[in-house]
Formats: sequence, C-alpha cells, structure tokens
Amino acid sequence: MKRINFINHSIPREWVLHLFSWIFLFGFPGMLMHHGREGLAGTEWIRILGAPLTLCIVFYANYLVWVEKYWMTHKIKEFCTANIVTFLLAFIFSRFWFLAMDILFPLHTQRPPFEHTTMTEVFFYFREFINYCYATALAGSLRMSQQWHKAELGRQEAELKRTEAELQNLKNQINPHFLLNTLNNIYALIAFDQDKAQQAVQDLSKLLRHVLYENDQHYTSLNHEIEFLKNYISLMRIRLSDQVEVKLDINIPKENNLKIAPLIFISLIENAFKHGVSPTEPSFIHITLESDNQGTIHFKIANSNFPKKQNDVSGSGIGLEQVQKRLELMYPNKYEWTRNISLDNKIYTSSLTLQT
Repeated sequence: MKRINFINHSIPREWVLHLFSWIFLFGFPGMLMHHGREGLAGTEWIRILGAPLTLCIVFYANYLVWVEKYWMTHKIKEFCTANIVTFLLAFIFSRFWFLAMDILFPLHTQRPPFEHTTMTEVFFYFREFINYCYATALAGSLRMSQQWHKAELGRQEAELKRTEAELQNLKNQINPHFLLNTLNNIYALIAFDQDKAQQAVQDLSKLLRHVLYENDQHYTSLNHEIEFLKNYISLMRIRLSDQVEVKLDINIPKENNLKIAPLIFISLIENAFKHGVSPTEPSFIHITLESDNQGTIHFKIANSNFPKKQNDVSGSGIGLEQVQKRLELMYPNKYEWTRNISLDNKIYTSSLTLQT
C-alpha cells in the first residue's frame, strides 16, 4: 500500500508561508506610498526595516528554540525568562539600528518638531512590548499546531499499522481453519470413492491457489471470489447425500469491476455446512449472491438448523468471529450483517450487505 509522508511535504509549504508573510511585512511601508510623485526613498526604506527585523528576532527565537525547549516541556518560568532576555536584545537592536541609520543615512529634509514626553516614551515602549508579545504568541501557535499535526499523523500511521497487522493476523487464522475443514472432507471421501477423492484434491489445489495469491491482497475481484465459492461448494457436495439440497443462485453480471475482501463469505458457507446438514434428516442450503447498480453486494444464505452439541469442537464458531472482526476492519460503517433463526428453530438465515 502506497503511503504519502505528509510531514515531509508540509515543510516546504510551511516555509513558503513564512516567506510570503515576511515579504508582506517588510513591503508594507511601500504599500502606504502616495500615488503621486512622492514616495519612499531607498535609504528611508532601509531605515524603517528595523521594526520588522526586531519582530523576526523575537518570532524565530521562539519558533526555533524557546517554544519547543521550554513551553512544550512545561518550563514556564524558563520560557518567560528567555523571552524577557529576547525582548531586551530585540529592543537594544532596534535602538542601535535607528542610531546607525541616523549616522549612515542622515535626513536632508527638516522634520516637523516633535515634542518628546514621558507619556510618549512609555507609549512607544508599550507598543513594542505588545508587538513582541504578538510575535511570541504567533510563533508558539504555529509551533504547537505543527507538533500536534505531526503527533496526529504519527498516531494515524500507528493505528494503520496496527489495523494492518490485526487484519493479517485474522487472515492467518482463517486459512488454517478453512484448510482443516477441507482436508477432513477429502479424508472422509477417500474411504468410499478414490476417483472422487482425486478430483477433490484437484479442486482443493484451485482453492489453495486462490487463498495463497488472492488472500494476500486487501481486495480481490468479485469474479475470482465467485469462482472460489463455486469450487468450494462443488468440493463440499461430493460427500453430501441425496437428502441435502444445495442451491447457489448468482445474479451478478460477468462484466463488472467490483472488488471485495477475499474469503469474506467462506466462513458463512462453512457455518452452513457444519450446522445445516444432518446425516439422517432432509437438509438444505440456499445461497444467493447479487449486486445492484450502486455496487452494493447482497449475500444471503439460508440453511436447515441442526445446532452442534457443546462438546463438539467443530461447531465452535471461530470462523464467524473472524468474519465480524474482518468486517469491522475492511468495511467500517459500510456493511450490514443480520443473523436470524426461525421461530421453530429449524431455519437459520444469514444476510450480509456490503457497500463496495
């Protein structure tokens, strides 16, 4: 099964988002230029880049180091201390930047006089502090969401591996169970008809070919599964007496592209032969398999009911338990399985609907 590593593919998209965000932030002053002749000179543009650069310092100090090192490890005091130091360094950087700009690119035009007061200074400091806090919060949110995303992908991948391992384990349990029943039938056949026993061995080889090559896949062709069921029923009929009526009614177009989980029906048919056939009384097994235009498969099997005794291990019902587990794994919320026994306890019916 081909998988896509979403974590590796998310990294380029993440840094592209960073790139466009910073292009917008650094280019924002140019968007405020007048539409006339007056605009920002190159030196003036360089001068005002100090503010975005300080935000970069605060943002990436948190994004690359502090959030993962302190916040995610619940070291809140260390996280606050690291950010206070970062804020101070960013503030000092901004002051040196503007001082250097005044020296390197002195203004040739006279600015209107601006009265500096304690309140205005406090306001400017408070504004920069708020900007630094915003950059810190944004970096923390992005880093946390990235970590949560990776954790969720890891959980999903682990769940997928667990499901695949459990499914493979179920398949490994089904195959020996099916093979054991079939070999018992051939063993009984050898005693009274060797020619039919040889034919049965040939039919068994076809069944094993299907089990070995098709059961290794998650889904197989419905036509292949139908041929497998026909071979199995033909093999089972050899040892049945004339008192047992077996009918197989298939209403599915030969030309179809339907896929189905391999061996999903075989346990239901095995159960019918184990519990629906009596060596002394008339018995029947009626099997119907059909599909509709929406690709929904309807499987129904009705058989006479001769329950096994509790000390009969052949009627332990292991196969039906595996069917239930496989349906939950392969067709979650896409199947309906009903089992009923008639009021007189003589007819057992099992109906399975699958949305392919």
